[in-house]
Amino acid sequence: MNQDIINLFDEYTHAPLTREVFLKKLAKLAGGTAAALTILPLLEGKYAFANQVDENDPELDIKDITFESDKGTLKGYEVKPKNSKGKLGTVLVIHENRGLTPHIKDVTRRIAKAGYLALGFDALSLTGGTPTNEDEARTQIGKLDPVVNLENFKNALKYLRNHKLGNGKTACVGFCWGGGMVGSLAVADPDLNAGVVYYGRQPDPKDVPLIKAKLLLQYAALDERVNAGIPAFEAALKENNKTYALHIYPDAQHAFNNDSSPARYQEATAKLAWARTLAFFKENL
Repeated sequence: MNQDIINLFDEYTHAPLTREVFLKKLAKLAGGTAAALTILPLLEGKYAFANQVDENDPELDIKDITFESDKGTLKGYEVKPKNSKGKLGTVLVIHENRGLTPHIKDVTRRIAKAGYLALGFDALSLTGGTPTNEDEARTQIGKLDPVVNLENFKNALKYLRNHKLGNGKTACVGFCWGGGMVGSLAVADPDLNAGVVYYGRQPDPKDVPLIKAKLLLQYAALDERVNAGIPAFEAALKENNKTYALHIYPDAQHAFNNDSSPARYQEATAKLAWARTLAFFKENL
């Protein structure tokens, strides 16, 4: 697909570009409204066609949970393997800027299927939870108080550390907006054991000395917007002797892991990045 179209969709999903304006620009790039409507499903995708782990998988215990914080009741999607023996490493799954979507719930199930206690936390808990309208979710996420939001995620990690089935070790994995939150948590939570970033913004390099967690950083070569911050971030990681691995995948688009969006999903890259993610969890949890 034309890279200009991919870049336009990226602008739409990350900037305050209305759907009306996006569709007009898409029609212009595609050569007309009919062509734009043909391309649109390839960009937005369909969640129902991309589930890798069934919602009714008999090997998993899946439930919606709530837990309390100073700001109110927080919500999450908790998944764990049934009949597990012993304590489990725990993983906080952090969604993109469209909220706790079916795709992120599927990722949470994938992690539990690999043998971990996984929690997909809903950053929009305090406003009623992720709405079905993704544009509305993006708008609400853009309005989150960053201080309160970070504390909510720290509370989600606390929930995992205190879970009766947890072994006390915590990791987080985040995608896009969630990838940026992984960096923020690595800076803010010295007890975090490991963090996996998928194409997310980098923390301020001056905050890198605060990071204690080991990091796995995974970026897409064609994602110029996010990648602009890599050099300064990596220089700070090296200068402060932090433990990290960084991969920039050739010819990959932002959101290459999101198999519900055919235009950006890259199967071979996603599988390689996922294998590295699970190996990283096994090593650190």
